[in-house]
Amino acid sequence: MKKDHLEILLEDIRGKFDLVLEGHDSLRKEIRDAREESNEKHDLTAFQIKALNNKLDDKTQELHNKIDAVNTSLNKKIDDVEGRLDNKINNVERTLTKKIISVEEKLTDKINSVDKKLTDKIDSVEERLTKKIDAVGAELAAHRADTEGHKREYRVSE
Repeated sequence: MKKDHLEILLEDIRGKFDLVLEGHDSLRKEIRDAREESNEKHDLTAFQIKALNNKLDDKTQELHNKIDAVNTSLNKKIDDVEGRLDNKINNVERTLTKKIISVEEKLTDKINSVDKKLTDKIDSVEERLTKKIDAVGAELAAHRADTEGHKREYRVSE
């Protein structure tokens, strides 16, 4: 019976060993399937990341183009405004220069007119004073001649 018993035991062990081998094969298949599924998911994720990077690159370029366009547009508008302001400043400067010249001419005319009037008055006063001084001089000379003529006759003695 030992031999029979040993054979039964061996057969039982063989059955269990076969079950372990089947379990190993089943586990290997599940691991292989899980690895393939993981690889597929990894490939899909890598593809999606690459697609997102491409979209991001496209959007980045699009934004750079828009920024450049806005920058160009604003620079043009700034240049236009600067040109208009320069023109307005130049017009104001010309207008003010003309007005200053006009005021200067009017003031020069008034100054010349006042100068002529004052010169004429001074000349008139000078002429009258000269005549008066000449007259006073003539009277003084006559008075002196008269006084000198009287000196001889009127002597005061002491």
